[in-house]
Amino acid sequence: MVSLHSISIVQGQEISFENSQELNAPISNFPPLQTVIDSVIKRSAMVNFRANNIDAKEAALASEKLHWSRNLGLQLDSRYGNLNNFTSNEDGEALSQVLTTTKQFNYSAGFFLKFPLFDGLNRKHQIKLAQSEVEAAKSMVEFENEQLRKMVITLYQELLLKQKLLQIRSESLGDGRVNMQMVEKEFRNGLVPMSEYVRINSITTNMEAAYETALSEFITTKKMLEDMAGFVFDLNAPN
Repeated sequence: MVSLHSISIVQGQEISFENSQELNAPISNFPPLQTVIDSVIKRSAMVNFRANNIDAKEAALASEKLHWSRNLGLQLDSRYGNLNNFTSNEDGEALSQVLTTTKQFNYSAGFFLKFPLFDGLNRKHQIKLAQSEVEAAKSMVEFENEQLRKMVITLYQELLLKQKLLQIRSESLGDGRVNMQMVEKEFRNGLVPMSEYVRINSITTNMEAAYETALSEFITTKKMLEDMAGFVFDLNAPN
């Protein structure tokens, strides 16, 4: 047998969030979808990583285009110190007996140009490879953007749906609680049998459980989007 005291405790519980401004906010009073998408993409660590990879690939391409300059050069040389000096006769033979050492400053300059066969044949392929890597890096950024857009759109629509369901559950629970209060009064006056009283109480309890489940799902989805976007959704802000 169910006691009236236990029943009244159940009916006296406060349902959190039921009358909050956030729940009663208009269904459409979320930040615009595009605003959320832009914020999520901007904050994405993976997108930023892919974007930095583009910069690295473009720098490698620019370096590859200048690779030919490695075969050109200007060489300078200077020396100062004791340098051996020789004299020679008309036949070009060195005369060791007139060998002298003196301190002096010598310098030289020269320009060189090389044409490595492999570099010449392979340069076009290396540039094409570097260009392909840049395009691949850009494609990866676009792929990450597409994946994030799909994810945000899905979560955004789920959030709208869960808010609607939460409002429906809230209204149903409110009606159920009013009905339960009426049944309780009739039961106290002997107008409703115990079986009917217990049945209505069970229905009301199930409504409360359904409401709490809907509330948890709504909050979870909302928090996920807020974490990804980097800001809190103020549902009471004007559109």
